[in-house]
Order: sequence, then C-alpha cells, then structure tokens
Amino acid sequence: MPGVHKKPTISFRVSDIERAQIDANIKVSGMTKQNYFVKSCIYNRICVVGKKETIYPLVEELKTMQKNLVDLSHQIEKDEGVINLEELTNLEEQYKAMLSAIIKMLGAAEYLWNPNKKSPKQ
Repeated sequence: MPGVHKKPTISFRVSDIERAQIDANIKVSGMTKQNYFVKSCIYNRICVVGKKETIYPLVEELKTMQKNLVDLSHQIEKDEGVINLEELTNLEEQYKAMLSAIIKMLGAAEYLWNPNKKSPKQ
C-alpha cells in the first residue's frame, strides 16, 4: 500500500549551514542519504559532556533494565512463563542496543578517569 511504511521514521531540523555540510559529507561518502545517516548515527564518535543531565538518564535506564531483568528472573524461577519468545527477543534487541550505546559513551568519556587517554579537545 503506497504511503505505508513498516519501519519508523526519524527526522530532525538543521540550519542551512549544517544542511550544506551534511549534504557535502553524503556526496563525498558515495552512500545514499539513508545509509549515510544510519551509519553516522551508529558508528560515529560520540562526544560526552560530563554533567549530571547527561549521566542521570543513563542511570535511570540502567535501573529500569535491572528491575526488568530481576522481574524476568523471578518469572523464570517460578516457571510462570509470563513472557513469550517474541517479547524476549524484542527485550534482548532493546537491551543490546542500549548497552552498546552506553559502552560507546563510556568509551568516549574514558579520558575523565584514565590519565593515559586524552580529551577529545586535545
């Protein structure tokens, strides 16, 4: 059916200068816009600003993940079978993505606690 997409759309606004820079990067990359954006979002370097507003959402996400895993563990121990295979697979994909993002972010911020790592500004 035309106009119906099975996958969600991500959109954002940019300035004219940012748009020109993005378009230039896409052109020299040789990729389609879609592939460029996906690869950039997944594989580009992350700049971590060490402040409460950045860290707090990660802590909250980890708390939620911990609670969900504890609940799931209790269900498995009691053999309640509340979660089905599709839900478990979906949960696994979500957690892999979140953990991967957190690991990347922590890697980018390693200069904060590792004296051998240089700040990205240096």
